Amino acid sequence: MIEIAQYTPEFAPRWDEMVRASRNGTFLLQRGYMDYHADRFPDASLIALHKGKPVALLPACKGTEGVITSHAGLTYGGWILPQNHLDATRLLEVFGSAAEYLHSQGYRQLIYKPVPYVYTPRPSQEDLYVLWHMGGTLSHRLISSAIDLRTPWKFDMSKRQQVRKALAGGWIVGESDRLEDFYTLLCSCLAERHEAAPVHTLAELQLLMSRFPANIRLFTATAPDGELHAGCIVYDTGYVAHSQYAATSAAGRSNYLLTLLYHHLLTEVFPSRAYFDFGTSNEQQGRVLNSGLLAQKYALGATGVAYDTYTLNL
Repeated sequence: MIEIAQYTPEFAPRWDEMVRASRNGTFLLQRGYMDYHADRFPDASLIALHKGKPVALLPACKGTEGVITSHAGLTYGGWILPQNHLDATRLLEVFGSAAEYLHSQGYRQLIYKPVPYVYTPRPSQEDLYVLWHMGGTLSHRLISSAIDLRTPWKFDMSKRQQVRKALAGGWIVGESDRLEDFYTLLCSCLAERHEAAPVHTLAELQLLMSRFPANIRLFTATAPDGELHAGCIVYDTGYVAHSQYAATSAAGRSNYLLTLLYHHLLTEVFPSRAYFDFGTSNEQQGRVLNSGLLAQKYALGATGVAYDTYTLNL
């Protein structure tokens, strides 16, 4: 009943249409986002068809020999599901047909990263049941921190005090187009405090922001003289606002500007979203927990959301 076809670029408009109409897709799973780094993550996406009609999509890329991942270049992947008419029974058929197809193509293992539940406006965890049913195993788990903006929440006392002090400092907070200045600050901050670098290059961020101007936005906190001391790039799905990158200068830290910036985002810019996701606090595929970073997010009112990765032998 279910046929599996390989994605080709000619299908891109239909792919994006299905993602936008799905119950668990976000703009990260549209081709304009997925394909920006196709040179590093060769595409291997699949289309499931029922009687010749596409009914589900699997964003995926080739991994090491015999391994396919959904999706190594993205925070999450997994089957993109229609609003209706695809239940767990049908997804069992989809997964089974896909497993047979992938095995015939020489793949022996699927690495699968489902969309975290907070990103799905409607329940969409049929894939977790099917993975278990087919013998899939949890290979690693990260912990993110998110605020459910539909329920009462608040900063802890220390964060509320920081907001009051920052508000008295005359700092200017708002949306900005100073991406190059922020990126310089971000690189410096990550190198100094974490011995790390941004996942995206400046050119990649510029490209993605040009493709998704309504979804990828920069917000900054500056001094009255215009000097930039804090910033945050937010990925906005329309349902979830996600803090993708955040950075502060030494002066920004001493004046609590990141706390002020988050207060602005949560109360002025994104209060109508269902969730605000601060991202994960892990290293080494979840084995190492950055407790200090996690505590900062919880002080802002966030609580835990698991980002899982499963392995399915084909």
